[in-house]
Amino acid sequence: MGKQKQQVISRFFAPKPAPSSAPTNESSPPSCSPSCLKSSPRITTTVSFSPSSTASRRSHPQSPSVNPSPKRPKLSFNERLVSKLPDPPASSSLPPSRKPLAQNPKYTPLEQQVLELKSDHPDVLLMVEVGYRYRFFGEDAETAARILGIVSHFDHNFLTASIPTFRLNVHVRRLVNAGYKVGVVKQTETAAIKAHGSNRLGPFTRGLSALYTRSTIEAAEGMEGGGEEEILGSGGNYLLCVVEKEVLNGEKGSAVADCFDVKIGIVGVEISTGEVIHGEFNDYVTRSALEAVVLSLSPVEILLGEPLSASTEKLLLSFAATTSNIRVERTTCNYSSDGGALAELMSLYEDVADGSIKAIECSNGRNMVDASSGFEGILSMPELSVQALATTMRYMKKFGLEKILCMGASFRPFFSNVELTLSANTLHQLEVLKNNYNGSIEGSLLHAMDRTSTSFGSRLLKHWVTHPLCDRNSILARLDAVAEIAESMDSIGGSQAIVLAEENCYNALAQTGIGSSISQVIKMLAKSPDIQRGIARIFHRTAEASEFIGVIQAILMAGKQLQKLYEDDNGNDVTPQGNLVKSALLRRLIFTASSSSLISHAAKLLSSLNKDAANQSDVLNLFNASGDQFPEVVSGKILVEIEKEKLDSLIGQYRKQLGMFNLNFICVAGVTHLIELSSDARVPSNWVKVNSTKKTVRYHPPEVLAALDKLVLAKEEFSVTCRKTWANFLAEFGKYYAQFQSAVQALAALDCLHSLAILSRNQKYVRPTFTSNEEPCQIYISSGRHAVLESILGDNFVPNDTYLHADGEHCQIITGPNMGGKSCYIRQVALIVIMAQVGSFVPAYSANLHVIDGIYTRMGASDRIQHGTSTFFEEVRETSYIMEHCTPNSLVIIDELGRGTSTHDGVAIAYATLHYILQQKKSMTLFVTHYPQILDIQREFEGSVGAYHVSYLTVQKPSDVCEARTEADVVEAHHISHLTVQSSVGVCELRMESDVESVCDQEVTFLYKVVRGASGSSFGLNVARLAQLPDSCIRRAALISAKLEEDTCSRLQNRLEPLIRQPAGLLQASANSSDHHKGSSKENGEIDELAKACFKVLSFIKSAAISAETDIIFSNLERATDFARLVIKYSFTLP
Repeated sequence: MGKQKQQVISRFFAPKPAPSSAPTNESSPPSCSPSCLKSSPRITTTVSFSPSSTASRRSHPQSPSVNPSPKRPKLSFNERLVSKLPDPPASSSLPPSRKPLAQNPKYTPLEQQVLELKSDHPDVLLMVEVGYRYRFFGEDAETAARILGIVSHFDHNFLTASIPTFRLNVHVRRLVNAGYKVGVVKQTETAAIKAHGSNRLGPFTRGLSALYTRSTIEAAEGMEGGGEEEILGSGGNYLLCVVEKEVLNGEKGSAVADCFDVKIGIVGVEISTGEVIHGEFNDYVTRSALEAVVLSLSPVEILLGEPLSASTEKLLLSFAATTSNIRVERTTCNYSSDGGALAELMSLYEDVADGSIKAIECSNGRNMVDASSGFEGILSMPELSVQALATTMRYMKKFGLEKILCMGASFRPFFSNVELTLSANTLHQLEVLKNNYNGSIEGSLLHAMDRTSTSFGSRLLKHWVTHPLCDRNSILARLDAVAEIAESMDSIGGSQAIVLAEENCYNALAQTGIGSSISQVIKMLAKSPDIQRGIARIFHRTAEASEFIGVIQAILMAGKQLQKLYEDDNGNDVTPQGNLVKSALLRRLIFTASSSSLISHAAKLLSSLNKDAANQSDVLNLFNASGDQFPEVVSGKILVEIEKEKLDSLIGQYRKQLGMFNLNFICVAGVTHLIELSSDARVPSNWVKVNSTKKTVRYHPPEVLAALDKLVLAKEEFSVTCRKTWANFLAEFGKYYAQFQSAVQALAALDCLHSLAILSRNQKYVRPTFTSNEEPCQIYISSGRHAVLESILGDNFVPNDTYLHADGEHCQIITGPNMGGKSCYIRQVALIVIMAQVGSFVPAYSANLHVIDGIYTRMGASDRIQHGTSTFFEEVRETSYIMEHCTPNSLVIIDELGRGTSTHDGVAIAYATLHYILQQKKSMTLFVTHYPQILDIQREFEGSVGAYHVSYLTVQKPSDVCEARTEADVVEAHHISHLTVQSSVGVCELRMESDVESVCDQEVTFLYKVVRGASGSSFGLNVARLAQLPDSCIRRAALISAKLEEDTCSRLQNRLEPLIRQPAGLLQASANSSDHHKGSSKENGEIDELAKACFKVLSFIKSAAISAETDIIFSNLERATDFARLVIKYSFTLP
């Protein structure tokens, strides 16, 4: 007998007659024709079924043409291929992602589902589950092909592309990171359930199962494990909602209405951690306060609560454009008052109270999560913040993540009385978060300070750095904790302590200090998942079982280790080292992270789950069901066992039927309960041949198929039961969420304090001291260093001292050569103040500070073309903000104000600004300038202002540049030298050619040391030479500079020469004046002395004017100033 044709039938379906007209489905089994049932007498039922392969090979029946057209000529293969491609955009009126459709296209059932889903979600990029792949259709396919680098092609009526199901996590993240809102459409029924349901002849039902954006992806289902953007671990995923209300200070509708202020309300939600930041503030047309909020939060998604003003929208859109892939969504915020927003929030709270909270109760019947307390906090929020929160909550409802705002959110105001909010200029110009070179974190203050080991600790440290404390007691509490950890470390590298084995860890803690103990805990947490986002995902019910166990086990282990370091509630020592922790802040954090109730709850949760089953994603064996725990799982498991026993019992029937008492079921390639017989064995005709080898054939009897069908259905139902039980189990976690969240926040704070301790030990920083709030404001820094540059230069960095006091010298005017270190000096002062108020040790020999209530900076030069503002406008705008907000306890840093306009205007504005700050604000001020006229302000504010400069050395050396001068250059120098004004005495004539050679030969060495006194030159030509300007350009600049100096010298000498040449006339005029008043001889003598003193003043000025040496010039000018002051004082004593 010849070999029979073999076909395979799935065990999920028993043979059924095929209906005459069944709808075609892309993933359901095709119906069998009657002819396929007629085969050899051995096998009477043969059906072919493969869901993944059949869908790709199946062809849809063609619909009749509505408008018949003439028969087309036969096309070649290349012509048919080209006809399938979309037309170019320039020559086609149809969208490039769609194939030209007939007037009445015939859509497949799958395409009809896609059209319905797309009409319901037009702004979502849909990924549709089809068999073992996720498919994109139409424009979504074109976008996915471009972003993911996959192939797209036409299939029936749409352009399509696809990815395998097991790569869903990776490709969703790539699309979301590109700024898209991605929706995943899954099949809502399995093949086994569909075969026994009412929809067995129709297509698989599908629905939108998940939505993903950059702000929600970390909390969404199936996206555990982090992505490429979380490699550094410090990035936040804030969703920022902005609403505003116009506040007019003048008549409404005036021509300058755009210049009026607006009141802005913001809410920033970190959905993956449950943190909510809110605020309301007034802002100007430049939106500087809103810019500070945006830079501080760095949102990944912005929600525009329209209507918004043009200035607000422009700022937010420009931030989204300059920052990579920030998603912006518009929504209406049509609340006439806060009543509408409150009503919407209240309805949500009522829904939560009627649903989840009612089911979440403690064992003693008390509800641990009190939604009313959270609502009371919302009632205290400002009006616009409530509107922004309601708008945010409405948006989060689309993702099913809104409940965390009711039950698990940690509300915090953006502006606080205990924290200092740094402005956008300060964050940018001091390079607190990013460097100004390429915008990366390297080279920033945050990067220099960050020694954290966990992602949640790094995120908290970022908040600490951008919001330094302004409460003295809180600062001292952090410093005490950092000092205690640093002192208890065994070595500088305490953070690199070897983590002991788990069984020996607890005994080792009793022999080590608190620093090493915390190091071990932090190192253990660094190897665990991000537990802060993990507990939020558990609260959102999107966590997988393996993630749940990893997060809770990490918290449990950390709590058990930290229990060795604190005292219990009654003050009894848990260990002999119960009194080890001295810092009150450390004791509170350690107790919060290791309380007995927390450990017991964590242990109880873990005891309910099977760790091995969780690691294998085996939901059927996940629960440790016994007794009253998980009764639905117990009953479902019993039903599965009953069906399995019925199936196994069939083997006895077949042993008797075939007379083979050693016959057993076998499993081959995942197909179970097969009966394997020799190829010549005779079997009943209704047995189904599954597969065969050369000598054997494997069968499924009809009773086995029916029993397998029932077993699979029981397992599917049991799987559904287990998943519902898992969802309920996660919902039960809600009653512990607040406690676990507090524990994670405490662990994050411990990581930050440990990081600051490591920083202080490794970099040899010192602890700053703070004066009491009643004392005058002061900043005393001895041998201060720049925290970022010191990490690069090491011991080569030159330290500097800073002494400012409100009752003494509280302003420093700093001059000096370009590139001499002026900006570095003023930046280091500001960074030391920030670090000290963060609670960190500082890079200095000693530091005694007063708590600063604000740090304001005006540095650098840049315009904003997109805002239509010039460089000078930005300078003045930043200065205006400083003058409005600074106080006597603020630190003000102004660098080269006025350089964006003409010299006279620049000097005037710089002088007037400094005068206003000194007279009206009296802030701690560092003022950098190249204008020597600003130094005159010392006369008016004597004792309050000091002149300083960055020291340097000049050396005259032979220069190749000067030796290479051409004859034309010499002629040009000679020509310019003859244009000088020759004075009558000839002492002020400048030798141009000699001066040019002096400039070319001069080599400047920067000492980077700030010393008293003004600088004699800015050495701009030296910087030009370092920048490698052409030699001819530098020589000509030197000639022109010398000519300008000579002209100034000549004008000054022409004014002074008559008075200098006629001292006798001055004395005679004084004598005549004394005779006129009939004064005594004593009075005449006093006037004579006054005239002589004036003559000396003019002589010193003359010497300074004719000298070419910088040191001599300033020496004479200082002496002239001293004599002039004596003259003025003496003149007031005369009668």
